[in-house]
Amino acid sequence: MTLLRDMCYPTPRELGLAARALADEHPGEVRLRQAGTSRAGQPLWVLSVAAVGPVTRTGTSTSTATRNVLVVAGAHANEPVGGATALSLARRLLHEPAPRAGCGWHFLLCADPDGADLHRTPRPYSLLDYHRSFFRPPGPEQPEWAPSLLPPDRLPPETLALTALIDELRPVLQVSLHATDLGGSWVQLTRDIPGLAEPFAKSAAELHIPVENGASDAAGWPSPGPGIFVIPQPGSEAAGAFHPEDTRLSTWYHAHRYAGTTAIVEVPMWASDLVDDPAPHPDPRRALRMLAGRLTTDAALVSGVRDLIRPGPPPYEDRAAAALLRAVDWTLVLIPRIAVEWTGAGAPTEATAAYIASIDAFGRRLSLRAAAMLLRVLRAQGHPAAPGLDRLVTGWCEDFAARFGARWVPVATQVEHQSRTVLATYERLLAAYRSP
Repeated sequence: MTLLRDMCYPTPRELGLAARALADEHPGEVRLRQAGTSRAGQPLWVLSVAAVGPVTRTGTSTSTATRNVLVVAGAHANEPVGGATALSLARRLLHEPAPRAGCGWHFLLCADPDGADLHRTPRPYSLLDYHRSFFRPPGPEQPEWAPSLLPPDRLPPETLALTALIDELRPVLQVSLHATDLGGSWVQLTRDIPGLAEPFAKSAAELHIPVENGASDAAGWPSPGPGIFVIPQPGSEAAGAFHPEDTRLSTWYHAHRYAGTTAIVEVPMWASDLVDDPAPHPDPRRALRMLAGRLTTDAALVSGVRDLIRPGPPPYEDRAAAALLRAVDWTLVLIPRIAVEWTGAGAPTEATAAYIASIDAFGRRLSLRAAAMLLRVLRAQGHPAAPGLDRLVTGWCEDFAARFGARWVPVATQVEHQSRTVLATYERLLAAYRSP
C-alpha cells in the first residue's frame, strides 16, 4: 500500500476512497456502506468482508455468516494507525480466508472523522512534528467514551452509529484499534481470552516492539501474560487505573449485550524499552510523588497561558479553535485529579520500573497535549504568548524523546503488529469457545 511505504497515515477521505476501490475490485466479497454521519456531516464508512463456508462440489462456497467481528478504527483522533490497519486486514482476509469461515468481518474505518481532520499529522517525523497539529477531543466528544459521560439524549451521532452497528452485527468479538505516541504495545480485554499472550508477545518480539507490561491505563488489573490486561469485574479489589469515565458504560461493553468480548489493541508510534522493564522499582511511592509534582507544575504553566485568553467572550468564531480549547480545558481539569490519585492512599508500595516509566510518560503527554493544542489557537490568533509557549512545547517534546530513547516504529510495522494481534485474538477466542 503506497500510504504505508511513504510512512503516511491515511486521512478519512483517503480511507473512504481506498475502501471504495477495494469493494469495486471484489464486488462479491467486499461491501462498503455508510453507517451514519458525523457532527460535521462526514460519512461514517463500514467496510465488510463476507464470510465463506465449505467449498461445494461445483467449486463455489457458501457465504452465510454464523458470527461477526467488528473492528473499530479512529476512535481517538490522534491515533491514526487504525484506519491503515483496517484496510490492511481487509485485504489480508481476501488472501487468507481461514478467519472468514462462517464469520463476517466489518471495519468501521474512522469513528471520528471530524476529530481526525483536526489532528493533521500524516507524516510525523518527530514528537514535535506530531504535536504541532495535535488534537484529541474531550471525553464527552469521543465516540467510545461518550456513553460513560453523557446522558442518552446527548450522545453524539458517531456514538449512536457505533452502538447501532453493534446492535445490528451482535459481534462475537469487537476490536478497537488504538495507539500511543511513545511507549510499547499492550491489549486490554473486557473478558479474558486464554492463550492470547503467546502470539501477542511473539509478534512484538519479531517486529522489535516493546511490550508495555506496566501500562498506566491498566494499573492493578489482572494480567494473564505480559502486556495483556483484563478489565476488573465490578466490586473487585484490583487497584483500578485512573479513569474519569465509567469504563463499563463505554461502547466497549455494548457488545456484552450479545455475549461478545472487546479487545483494545494499542501499538506505539515511537517505541521505548523503558516500558518493558520488569525489574522492581526501588521506591515507587517517592517516584509517584515526584511525577505528580512535576505534572502539577507543568499544568500550572499551561493554565497560566490559558488564563490570558479567558476573560470576556472568545476572540474567535472558529469552530476548530473552540474544539481545541474545549480539549485543553478538559485536560487541565483532569490533571489535579490524576495527581491526587498518584499520591493518595492507593499509591502502590511495590511496582515495576516499567509501571513507573508508563506513569512518567502518561504525565508528560497530558501537559504536553494541553500545551500543544493551546499553542495552535494562539498561533492562529497571532497572540503574543505564542512564542513562549512554542519554546515550552519544543523543550517538552525533546525531553520526552530523550528521556525514553524514542525510536520510530514504521507505519507498516505498526499495522502488521495490530493485524497479527487482531487475528490472534479471534483465533484464541474461537479456541476458547470450542474447549470443553
